[in-house]
Amino acid sequence: MILVVGGEKGGAGKSCIAQNLSVWLKREGHDVLLLDADPQKTSYLWAQERLSNNQLIELPVEHATGDLRRLLQDRAKRYAAIVVDVGGADSVTLRSAMTVATHILFPLRPKRRDLKTLENLEHLVSLTLPVNPDVIVRTVISQAPTLPSQITRILDAKDACTSFGLKALNAIVYNRNVYDDADESGSSVIELGTDPKASDEIKQLATELWSI
Repeated sequence: MILVVGGEKGGAGKSCIAQNLSVWLKREGHDVLLLDADPQKTSYLWAQERLSNNQLIELPVEHATGDLRRLLQDRAKRYAAIVVDVGGADSVTLRSAMTVATHILFPLRPKRRDLKTLENLEHLVSLTLPVNPDVIVRTVISQAPTLPSQITRILDAKDACTSFGLKALNAIVYNRNVYDDADESGSSVIELGTDPKASDEIKQLATELWSI
């Protein structure tokens, strides 16, 4: 599996989701590589924090940008799963990774400025399918408000994704402080273990995505 976690806009929690999915995969016994393809090196720096805590499982992480096709094809010979954290922009990095991905995940906040990117995401997918027709593409609503009164907003965001031919996962990642806490300590919410709801969200996201 080559999972590309990307999008056209920053701030939707792509690095957070990529990091947590990578740890979940590793804990499930998969040979996984986290490839940070964001110039900001968010996931790469997060991985450096992990090195200072010998209680955390070792997670191979690399950093690369630009045309990723050859790199990903090479790493796919060595790893059973690769999670690619791509910066929030329409770029050569994102487009090249999409052409060799098995799965593409677009995290989106249920906010107008995120949903306005759906048109271009649909366009990117339309460019990808002729060269990668078997790729599985999904969106996931991330940083969702936890108040029950906001569920309509979340459902409307999912409907917006569907209207552009981009199916949304059932799983939702909510806006919880524990995600920031885990990021700062170089861990995942599952490893941190202080918020069972967040751990369940990642497990549900991972199992749903990997069952497609």
